[in-house]
Formats: sequence, C-alpha cells, structure tokens
Amino acid sequence: MAPEKFAEIEGIEMDREMVDAFLREQGRGILSLTDGREGYGVPVSFGYDSEDSLYFVFLRVGEQSKKSRFAEQTERASLTVYDVTSKHVWTSVIASGPLHQISDDEWSELEAAVEDNAWYPSLFSEAEPMQDIQGWELRIEEVTGQQSEG
Repeated sequence: MAPEKFAEIEGIEMDREMVDAFLREQGRGILSLTDGREGYGVPVSFGYDSEDSLYFVFLRVGEQSKKSRFAEQTERASLTVYDVTSKHVWTSVIASGPLHQISDDEWSELEAAVEDNAWYPSLFSEAEPMQDIQGWELRIEEVTGQQSEG
C-alpha cells in the first residue's frame, strides 16, 4: 500500500493546538470508566477549559447511579471524542487522566466550561435550575489526536 493511502486509513497526528480546537468545537463524546472488573462506556456532553480539564455532569437517578459508582471507582478514565464526515474525512481525540468529583466551591469552573461548549448548556438555567446533578472533572494527563482529510 502506498504511504499516502496508509495515512488516509491511519490518520495524521494532530498537534495540541488542533486537539484543543477540536475539543472546544465538539462538546460530546464517550467516557470510558471501570470498576476494576468491568468497563462501562457512557455518552456525555462536556465542557473544556482549553487547558487541562474536561467537565461533565451526571443526572442522579435513584439512590445508586451506575455512572456515579463506576466514576468513583475509576482510577484513570478516558474520553473519546470523534467526528466522521466520510470514510476518508474524520477526526478522533482521546483524553485520559484521573476523575475528580466537583465540590460546591468548584461549580463556577464547571458551569463556565459547560456553558461554553457542551451540548446542553441550558442545564444551568436560572429560571429552573436542575436538581440532583453531580459534577465531574477529568484532569487531562495525556491527550492524542488523529485526523484524515481524505
């Protein structure tokens, strides 16, 4: 296979500036968690602070949320964010790091990031605030990106 054809399949590595721009534009991905025995992939909408943190929320349903339980047990999570226009035009970013549950005094950072680029920025409506939400931060220790433009 010619090298240029292989690059279309494998993609070309993105630099950090390109990765940052992509994360700011997307606002949704798949969060991978584990309880040590079993993996659990969760679709999430996220906010990105354009530095080293991705923020998201879980709506608490019932006493024991599976997402919350897995997040509390996960030592290192990863978030996969991708966009596919065609089989030759695609972008994929994976960010990994520890999870941190947001405390009350950290909510302003989460709100700012989520309102900036999450898929559901109306979550923090002043008129009807959401109840029973749990905020989380993925502290990025490693991030990689690949893309192909055909």
